Amino acid sequence: MKAKDILKSMKPYKPGKGIEEVKEEYGLDRIVKLASNENPYGFSPVVKEELPKLVSKLEIYPDGYAAAVRSKVSGFLGVDEEQIIFGNGSDEVVQIICRTFLEPGANTVMASPTFPQYRHNALIEGAEVREVPLKDGHHDLEEMIRQIDDNTRVFWICTPNNPTGVHINEETIKDVLSRVPEHVLVVLDEAYYEYLEAEDSFDAVAALKQYPNLMVLRTFSKAYGLAGLRIGFGLADADVIQVLEPAREPFNTSTVAQAAAILALDDQEFISTTVEANHRNKKALMRFCDENDLGYYDTQANFLLIQLPISGDEMFEYLLTQGFIVRSGEALGLPNSIRLTIGKEEDMKQIQQAMREKLEMVKQS
Repeated sequence: MKAKDILKSMKPYKPGKGIEEVKEEYGLDRIVKLASNENPYGFSPVVKEELPKLVSKLEIYPDGYAAAVRSKVSGFLGVDEEQIIFGNGSDEVVQIICRTFLEPGANTVMASPTFPQYRHNALIEGAEVREVPLKDGHHDLEEMIRQIDDNTRVFWICTPNNPTGVHINEETIKDVLSRVPEHVLVVLDEAYYEYLEAEDSFDAVAALKQYPNLMVLRTFSKAYGLAGLRIGFGLADADVIQVLEPAREPFNTSTVAQAAAILALDDQEFISTTVEANHRNKKALMRFCDENDLGYYDTQANFLLIQLPISGDEMFEYLLTQGFIVRSGEALGLPNSIRLTIGKEEDMKQIQQAMREKLEMVKQS
C-alpha cells in the first residue's frame, strides 16, 4: 500500500488532555476545561428539553439535503436556500472547499498562525500553502494579497482570528474584496461571529450579493454550544455552492444535529444571555492582565491570548495541577503565551488566582 507522500510529514490533530485523564493524573476531583473555546454555559435549554424526542428513527439515514435546517438558516440570515452548504462542523466545509478547489499546481494563501485546518487540508490535496506571519496578532493582508498569482485558488481570512481573537474591520475587508482577483475564492471564517461586539465589524452575509467569489463560514459549535453534535455551514453565491456540492459526503450531518440546530436558532435569548456573560468575564480577565503586566490582544471572540514572562508550556502545566486545562501558545505557534477560553465568573476568578500564584513564584525564583 502506498499513501500520499505528504501524509508522512503530517501529524493528526491532537486534542488537549481530557477531563477524566487530568483528574486521574493529578488526583483532582474537579477539572475546568478552558482550552477549546466551547460555551461554558452549555447549550440552549430548549434543545436539552426536546433532545429525547429527537433521538428517534435512527435506523433511517438523515436528510442529505438538510431541507428543514436549510430553510431555517435561509430565513434567519436572509439568504437563498441554494446559497447554503452544510458540514459536519464548519471544519468539514473547509475540507470540502479544499477538495473542490485545491490540487497539485494550485496554491492557497492564509495567515500564520490561524485555524490549522486550512493548511492541513490544503496539503493533503497537494496544493502549495503560502503562509504569511501575523503582524501584532492581525492578518498582514497587504502581504497576503501580494502572494496571489494566477494559480491561487483560495484566500483564507479568519475573523475573529483563532488563536489571537482579533477581528478585521469593515473598511479593510471591503478593500481586500475589491483587490482579490475574481478567480480566487475568499473565505471569511466567522466561527466566533456571535461574540463580535466591535461597531466596525463587517456584514459578510449582506456582502454576498456584491461579491460572487466570497464565502462565509459559520458554526453551531461555539456560541450555540452544539460542538458535540457537529454541524456548521457555508454561505456563498449559488453557483459556488453548486460547484462544492459534489465534494460533500451525501449524509454528512446527522438527523439529531439538524433538528437541534433548528431549535438552537430559535433560542436567541440563550445566545444573547451567554454572550453578554462572556463579555463581562472577558473584561474582568483583561483587567487582571493589566494589573499583572500581562500582554494580550483585543479579542472579539470567547477566548483571550495572554502573553507571559514564562513559556506557555510552563503555565499550562502549572494550571493543570490546579485543575484547569488551557491551551499553550507553544502548541499554537505563539511562544510565551496561553490561549484561555472565557469561562464562568467563579471559574475565572479561581484561574486568575492560580495564575497570580504562579507569576509570584516566577518573581521569587
